[in-house]
Amino acid sequence: MKLLVIEDEPGLSQTITQFLQSQGHICETATTYQQAQEKIGVYAYDCVLIDLMLPGGNGLDILSQLKQEHQETGAIIISAKDSLGDKLAGLDLGADDYLPKPFHLAELNSRIKSILRRTKFEGSASLEVGRLRINTEARTVFVDNQPVSLNRKEYDLLLLFATNKNRVIKKSALAEHVWGDNADQSDSYDFIYSQIKNLRKRFSQVGYELDIQTVYGIGYKFLAD
Repeated sequence: MKLLVIEDEPGLSQTITQFLQSQGHICETATTYQQAQEKIGVYAYDCVLIDLMLPGGNGLDILSQLKQEHQETGAIIISAKDSLGDKLAGLDLGADDYLPKPFHLAELNSRIKSILRRTKFEGSASLEVGRLRINTEARTVFVDNQPVSLNRKEYDLLLLFATNKNRVIKKSALAEHVWGDNADQSDSYDFIYSQIKNLRKRFSQVGYELDIQTVYGIGYKFLAD
């Protein structure tokens, strides 16, 4: 899943980002109000962590912008401000959770996973698409109970397709979600084709045809029941 960490304290931002990346997430960062505004205005995320006190503005205004432009995106406020009024203001604006600082990174990750289960997987840790079963907690994939071995990028790519089955996904969106925001500055998206080719090969090895179709000039579509 792709996350945005909006945190102005560099050390804490780095600690959070490194931990969440180790848990399999793709993490982008913003350290100022302006950076956060620009990121949310241009890119899409599965969940955003928002500090309230940012250089240049208030994190609540970022939350308001997020919910106006990406209502489906999860949001957790992470803040040293711990008054009831601050919590109510954040939750009333649409935050899914409020975690006062300091917090344990494992607890933060559990809260993120809880939000993603609710917003992406209908409350379940397992996603079933046709003969495919994806365990999003263990990051494992099965076809008819037969395990399929995927590397990290292949898994992230499959999960994005599975949560958007029968929809066209633009190449730029694929690149941003699996390789991060800087991927949209690439001169070519040939690396996506190579990764999809490898993904198809993984499934063909267990006798399953992964039906990902090319939509010429736009992107790709995963066809499934």
